[in-house]
Amino acid sequence: MSWYKPADVGFATRGLLADIGYGGRLFVRLVSLMLPTLRRFGLVRDQIHFLGNYSLAIIAVSGLFVGFVFGLQGYYTLQRYGSSEALGLLVALSLVRELGPVVTALLFAGRAGTSLTAEIGLMKAGEQISVMEMMAVDPVNRILAPRFWAGVITMPLLAAVFSAMGVIGGWVVGVLMIGVDAGSFWSQIQGGVDVWKDVGNGVLKSVVFGFTVTFIALLQGYKAQATPEGVAAATTRTVVMASLSVLGLDFILTAMMFTI
Repeated sequence: MSWYKPADVGFATRGLLADIGYGGRLFVRLVSLMLPTLRRFGLVRDQIHFLGNYSLAIIAVSGLFVGFVFGLQGYYTLQRYGSSEALGLLVALSLVRELGPVVTALLFAGRAGTSLTAEIGLMKAGEQISVMEMMAVDPVNRILAPRFWAGVITMPLLAAVFSAMGVIGGWVVGVLMIGVDAGSFWSQIQGGVDVWKDVGNGVLKSVVFGFTVTFIALLQGYKAQATPEGVAAATTRTVVMASLSVLGLDFILTAMMFTI
């Protein structure tokens, strides 16, 4: 007895290709609306406040505690090799290159991404988007584009806050609690962290993650079924798809950065 029919496979494949094509067209349109959207910067500014300010607390606190943990783990690991003075460099490079952009993107997906999906999905369920289309107002231009570019702008700023708080957390544990020399801690960071290679790569990662997470959140909200169950399912898909995309892109970007 066959567990599937060829027609079902063809139908699922056609639906997947249609979704990919729909998402690709929407992404190209959002990118093409960059200049018209930034001209109305008030809309983008409001969304930066919504996405960034409301995510700032969890990003800052998470970065601080990650720095605490890295300070402890890094010190006891480096102490085995007599290199405990390099604790600052270890903490800074780990945060700026890797943990800052990645963890910020994951937290952003769970906090701001779900809010975007739920907001757009509820607007669709309340027929607000349909009303805008009847009034000849483009919902992509008026609703999606400001949120998209606000997310792209906000992600690198939040990643910088996360990395800064993580370095402070590592300093608190390493210098104030354990007793690592403060001059060595900061001089190692100053001498070992390269602006273009390390900080620049982290910024590039955070920008790519900003595009990815924000677009997935908006896409899932815009194509969600106009029911409470549909909005809930779209919110769940946002977290899962955004998290997996961030981790996959992180591997690809890291491999490219170390081979170039």
